[in-house]
Amino acid sequence: MKIVGELMTREVVTLKETQNLGKAEELLNMHRIRHLPVTRQGKLVGLITHRDLLRAAATHASDPAAQPLWAADIMTRDVTTVTPNDSLREAVTMMLRNKFGCLPVVAADGALVGILTEADLVRYAQHLIEDKDRRELAREFNA
Repeated sequence: MKIVGELMTREVVTLKETQNLGKAEELLNMHRIRHLPVTRQGKLVGLITHRDLLRAAATHASDPAAQPLWAADIMTRDVTTVTPNDSLREAVTMMLRNKFGCLPVVAADGALVGILTEADLVRYAQHLIEDKDRRELAREFNA
């Protein structure tokens, strides 16, 4: 059985809840990602997506007197998570059922240890397809 820890991205780009949305946008663009876990002392406290930023920018732009926004102002606080030892099948089912683009991966103490994203799953699918194609080619060659 495959587990989340085998596929998750371990080098996670994060944002602190006290950082502004300009920093969030910079990180998303620089690293070409769509999800930013928000942490406090290494523990997950929220999640900001590219869509969250777009929504906040649209709302914020219409108010000329608006104060700067911080990660804590727009982040999703009640984030669904998984652990590294959770079943990959169950994690994928959860992502599909809830239309999640990612699942932050946390240790028992709430420390962020990784993130499972759609891109991780597509890379895994690519590996499976290539492996299947090699086996079929070998079977045809030996026939």
